[in-house]
Order: sequence, then C-alpha cells, then structure tokens
Amino acid sequence: MSGTANKRRTGNLGEDAVCAYLERQGAEILRRNFTVRGGEIDIIAKHGQALLFVEVKTRRPGALQSGAAAVTPQKQMHIIRTAEQYLLKYPCDLQPRFDVAEVEYSGQFVQHIEYLAGAFDASDR
Repeated sequence: MSGTANKRRTGNLGEDAVCAYLERQGAEILRRNFTVRGGEIDIIAKHGQALLFVEVKTRRPGALQSGAAAVTPQKQMHIIRTAEQYLLKYPCDLQPRFDVAEVEYSGQFVQHIEYLAGAFDASDR
C-alpha cells in the first residue's frame, strides 16, 4: 500500500472513531471531508445550538508532535475559510465552533481520543 493510501486509511480510522464519539455525545454528523479549493474540514456536526467544525489528527503513541500542535495558525486559517464557504453554501442559525480531535491508535485500534472543544476561534482573524 502506498504512503498516501496508508495515510488516508489511518485518517479514516480516526475520523470514524471521532464520528462515533460525537454521536455518543448526541451530535448529528452533517458532512465528512467537506472540501473547497484551499481547504478541507474533516467532520461537520450539529450539537445542540453549535455547528462543529472538527479537525481530526490521528497519531501513533509516542508521536513527535501532538495532534493539536499540528493544527498551526496557518491550518486554522484554512479551516476557518473553509467553514465560511460551508456557511455560504449552507446558511444556518447555529453557533460555529472549531474543535480538534486527537486520536491515538495502535495497529487497527483506537486507543484514546482527546477531544478539544473550542480549540481555536475566528474572532482574532
């Protein structure tokens, strides 16, 4: 399997786990892998009055960089711009929130999910 295909499979493993986690919390998954030119959002979900834009970072135990650290200010800006495009296409009255989910896996199994609600916002952009 190529590196890109393996990375996508790993990403899907993490995204599947986060979707299941969110659904257990009462969220409704609206979209996965919403893509526009210049950006992608892994998961878009509705939870109460919040519209969640979730970036999922899947890592092996002992990775050199945490998932949250990988969501740099530049990456945050891409996510915010992509969220703006989503809201232009699908207007709603929900309050946008930007979350990061760190997924730790070993083999084919998710070991741990660290969910960072409101990890960043668009107010200072």
